[in-house]
Amino acid sequence: MKILTNNIRASFDYTILETYQAGLQLLGNEVKSVKLSRASLKGAYITIKDDELFLINCNIPHYQNHIDTKHETDRPRKILLRRSEINSLIAKKSASGLTIIPIKLYLSHGIIKLEIILAKGKKKIDKRHSIRDREEKRSIQRILRIK
Repeated sequence: MKILTNNIRASFDYTILETYQAGLQLLGNEVKSVKLSRASLKGAYITIKDDELFLINCNIPHYQNHIDTKHETDRPRKILLRRSEINSLIAKKSASGLTIIPIKLYLSHGIIKLEIILAKGKKKIDKRHSIRDREEKRSIQRILRIK
């Protein structure tokens, strides 16, 4: 599994409840661009339209050696999941006010996959606790490394 792009900020801003592995409907030159790790999930989110999931605001620039550059770089892209997974995500999102966020774009056996999470937003105090915990772990690791 080769990670092509990551959304590091999402794990800081949200508490992860469930993860899903999904496919992504891409054009030919978009696939080549993503395989070169030129995609960005910064600010990307997932919406529901007509009982289907779409990835919005994911920037995939044009492939540099491709002649046809007519596609939009930020166009909505359909997420490919099983119908049962889509229905459960839609029900959980609408019932409890959770969000669906893309967290990782990776290559698995030659196929581009998207890891999405069902998450709950963190409050400011929760973010401070996670920063404090991370700093404590780093200081413990430094002390153990010195001895």
